Amino acid sequence: MLETDKIFAGSIPENYDRYMVPLIFEPFAADLARRAAVLSPNAVLEIAAGTGALTRVLVPKLSSGASYTATDLSQPMLDYAASQQASDRRIEWCQADALALQFENAAFDLVCCQFGAMFFPDRVTAYREARRVLKPGGHFLFNVWDRIEENDFANDVTNALAEMFPDDPPRFLARTPHGYHDKAVIRRDLESAGFQSLAIETTTEQSRAPSPRLPAVAYCQGTVLRNEIEARDAGKLQAATDHATSAIAGRHGSGAVAARIQAHVIMAVA
Repeated sequence: MLETDKIFAGSIPENYDRYMVPLIFEPFAADLARRAAVLSPNAVLEIAAGTGALTRVLVPKLSSGASYTATDLSQPMLDYAASQQASDRRIEWCQADALALQFENAAFDLVCCQFGAMFFPDRVTAYREARRVLKPGGHFLFNVWDRIEENDFANDVTNALAEMFPDDPPRFLARTPHGYHDKAVIRRDLESAGFQSLAIETTTEQSRAPSPRLPAVAYCQGTVLRNEIEARDAGKLQAATDHATSAIAGRHGSGAVAARIQAHVIMAVA
């Protein structure tokens, strides 16, 4: 992962929430929220909350006496998440680095993270921190994307941009969001952090959009991929989005489109 892969600023948070969340994050947020609710946690920490896709669906499933601490490294993402969340006294918003959490030992029943682990510069350290703040027997629940070839729209966009920039193709999607998919590596990292009881399940959902244009805009303008496109040619963001639109239409049709999205869901016990 490059240092620039963590820069979710400018218009990216709004476009991310407007386009990316309904396109690929909502189905998996519902899945994580369902799994989390079964555990009946009283104290929850969310790491890398982003624009709050998981927060919005999980908090209503918790008891009235539960507490929920939503964190993210990016203050702009966290600010946007808070602005989209209904007022709820159970939620505390605070900026936090997953590699150096500011919380006490054994403070939470559940630590959850939706599609954030791929961005951790040192995953073992982050997992060790998650284990530290969990009560004995507490759960660490998170998901990561499977390889890009199993996620059709992301793969379509990446291939289209490689055609447009053959000498220096933007590889953010393959490198970072889809770069941490090896289940053996994930298991090894968790065990290195002290987790001994863990399960990894691969789940598949459908990504749906009313037109090929929406996923093209979502990926090209609602993720850090935008920074990579503009770094190559500041004037070609629209042309890149158009080319990605054509590539998606060529594979999935010009009307409403649907494609596979696939992820690993991990549950580890402290």
